[in-house]
Amino acid sequence: MADSNTNTSSSAAAGPQQPQQQQRDRLFEDIDVENRVQEVESYCVNCEQTGTTRLLLTLIPHFREVIIMAFDCPHCGFRSNEIQSGSAVREKGCMQQCKVSSREDLNRQLVKSENASVKFVELDFEIPASTQRGVLTTVEGLITKAAGDLGALQPQRKLIDEAVHDKIQAVIDTLLAYTADPVAHPFTFLLDDPTGNSYIENYFAPAPDPALLIRYYPPHPPPWRNAQPALAPSATATTTTTSTTAETTTTATTPAEGDTSNNTTNDDDDFAVHVFPGNCSRCNAPSETRMRIVSIPYFKEVVIMATNCDVCGYKSNEVKAGGAISAKGKRIILKVTDEEDLNRDVLKSETCGLRIPELDLELTTGTLGGRFTTLEGLLRQVHDELVSVSGNSAGRDGNFAVGDSADAVRKRAFAKFLAKLESAIELRGEGGKKGYTLILDDPLANSYLQNPYAPDEDPNMTVEFYERTNEENEFLGLNDMVTEGYEAAAAGNA
Repeated sequence: MADSNTNTSSSAAAGPQQPQQQQRDRLFEDIDVENRVQEVESYCVNCEQTGTTRLLLTLIPHFREVIIMAFDCPHCGFRSNEIQSGSAVREKGCMQQCKVSSREDLNRQLVKSENASVKFVELDFEIPASTQRGVLTTVEGLITKAAGDLGALQPQRKLIDEAVHDKIQAVIDTLLAYTADPVAHPFTFLLDDPTGNSYIENYFAPAPDPALLIRYYPPHPPPWRNAQPALAPSATATTTTTSTTAETTTTATTPAEGDTSNNTTNDDDDFAVHVFPGNCSRCNAPSETRMRIVSIPYFKEVVIMATNCDVCGYKSNEVKAGGAISAKGKRIILKVTDEEDLNRDVLKSETCGLRIPELDLELTTGTLGGRFTTLEGLLRQVHDELVSVSGNSAGRDGNFAVGDSADAVRKRAFAKFLAKLESAIELRGEGGKKGYTLILDDPLANSYLQNPYAPDEDPNMTVEFYERTNEENEFLGLNDMVTEGYEAAAAGNA
């Protein structure tokens, strides 16, 4: 008892941030057989008696925090289970496409939130959002449940309309054929979640899975957003809120004609630090986001945003490019040979992908968001992110990648990859002694890598401009963007 009191006093003296961080770490634990399960009494909707709901707050590797709930009624035997996201709604939605062609693909772990829809492409069969609760299952389990739900009312359908019965039975037979022999009946399914809280297991993590295609997109605005009355911002309010270009800020702060009292402040206001109140994405406590426009030599102006939470200590930063959309994409290829290359400034936009062929490392569009740092700092962030999501750090174990549930082959492959990445950052060993090639591919040309020889050409760096494909333009929303003649079209519609 004395030891318990001593520990309590010492943790309280450590400051307010440490206990809150420790409490959060205890709230969502890694997947393990020793995870604490909370039990609460709940109302049974079947027999109207009292049952038991078990809650497990856990962390899925390479994903995020989830809440798993299971209900059991001892009176009537009714059971149900559900999964909900334990983290904040993501800034972007996520669409994941998975090609299933083997028995191993059917065993992939899958998280489907209640806001996600599932579509089987070849069968043209879709499970709409909100028709099923959130679930933690496998691909085979998802298909089996869908076939079972469709077959529940087949006897009644046969009596009412035999033609509809036969069509639905054909869909059920196809779904069961997918699970019986995926080699003979390969298929593709799409998992689309506008909240970004769904997940399909990546067998090759942290490397890209050839059977998985992941795309991120801006989420659809919620219905209540359009119901809110629009407030006309004043010139002062426009100055203190988010502005994407320097021209917007200049317009809001330009004095009236003939007024010369503030003529010298416009340029300073363009590059001033603006502060916006908000909530922390980790603990939801009030926090501040600071924004500033920075001009990068031989490139363009960018907007740097940084968030710092004083409650839980969470920090994040993001970079967004300003100016017009480039007519072509840009690919930057750098041969990294010494420490000077690692000290180059790099701006990685949120639409930029990163690839190092020698390490089999590839970051798809949207990974890590926008970053303005050095090349060494960017690679270090990639390494730390992989370590954090895999649980391969002190005090974290027992997950799919490196814990007891991982097979030995995948565990060794992941450890070897992290070692190669670490050696590449330090330019030593197998990953970095002979140098390597860094490729930044940005379809919007909003990324930048410092050229120390500027304005002359860099002998170790190549910059290529290319035409975007129609698929890339569609993904970026450029095909539906009208930049000419819209005034006449708007006048005609009016």
